[in-house]
Amino acid sequence: MESQVRGGTRWKRFAVVMVPSVAATAAIGVALAQGALAASFSVSGQQFKVRADRLEGTGFSQYGAYDEGAGGNHAVAVSAFDKAYIKNLCQSVVTPNIPLVGTVTLRLGAGNSDDQDKQVYAEKLYIDLDDLEADAEFSNIDIGVAAGAMNKGPGMKSGDHASTGGFSQQADSAVLTGVKQTAWATTAGTFKLPNLKMSIVKGKEECY
Repeated sequence: MESQVRGGTRWKRFAVVMVPSVAATAAIGVALAQGALAASFSVSGQQFKVRADRLEGTGFSQYGAYDEGAGGNHAVAVSAFDKAYIKNLCQSVVTPNIPLVGTVTLRLGAGNSDDQDKQVYAEKLYIDLDDLEADAEFSNIDIGVAAGAMNKGPGMKSGDHASTGGFSQQADSAVLTGVKQTAWATTAGTFKLPNLKMSIVKGKEECY
């Protein structure tokens, strides 16, 4: 049977090409819109961008580690939270040079509300990042504590490869505003995204 054609694009062929890069996002879409569940997001050893108006978390820790990917190991700073509320989350990943289509951006947005109960909510949240811009405020911060001795956050993520002699810090709470970051992976024991919206757009239209 012939693939459905809309505007000259064969959507079945397009979907087959996109699957390796966006499978993690598609897997969490409908379920996360309906309730809270464990989730992870990574894109085949590829960076993605995350923007948020505000992230307010309790039980914060951060340590150096590395992620394993198809292109080799990537040095990251792992930011971990026992619990976190995120206002106006935007997450985007660009897949370039798709045959017959070109460059495509997948964007995910959620939690655009001043009401905290309608913001993105996560428990045991880990963000593996290598670039971060934000205004940050920490409560009772400890800097230089050994990664294995951290007791204010959820602890090191299972399977993490901690960097030898790397940095680490922890705090009772953290508030970050105007967040812009590039990340290699995001995982959470519980992840809830109210008013979830996912879209695939042609071209490069990242969150920032």
